[in-house]
Amino acid sequence: MSSRTFPTSRPITIRRAVARDAKRLTRLVRGSGAYQGEYAGAVAGYRVGPDYIEAHSVFVAVGGDEHDGRVLGFYSLVLAPPELDLLFVADEVQGRGIGRQLVAHMESQARAEGIDRLRVVSHVPTEDFYHRVGAVRTGTVLANPPAVPWDRPEFEFRVAPEDTV
Repeated sequence: MSSRTFPTSRPITIRRAVARDAKRLTRLVRGSGAYQGEYAGAVAGYRVGPDYIEAHSVFVAVGGDEHDGRVLGFYSLVLAPPELDLLFVADEVQGRGIGRQLVAHMESQARAEGIDRLRVVSHVPTEDFYHRVGAVRTGTVLANPPAVPWDRPEFEFRVAPEDTV
């Protein structure tokens, strides 16, 4: 487990997700403000199930203080091939550094697994976030209707070796 703090000094803990987190993670995905309007269909039936949590390295940011142990965000690292599959932060706590902390944790996990590069296919509204946290734009993934009817930016995280961190 890794304890971190918000810029506002409210503690969060990043821990491995467990099966009982599945419903909360699914609600976080489906309720994301980034997937409103034209993007709503992409997550309408999306499910983060216990089987997904078991199969991948899924970690949650859990809040303390006024957040009372609530899941504030999460990410999923797929190891083969290396990819940041999911990264979500609850709308009401965005802008507090939780996404940046999740990315730093993900990079640490990737490094521990011997991964030096990993792919991210970004949702269009989150492209700026990935730029800010150090991902490098590598291309565009073309639309795949009806599942995803829009092009998406593709990024790569280049994970620095332990001795250069």
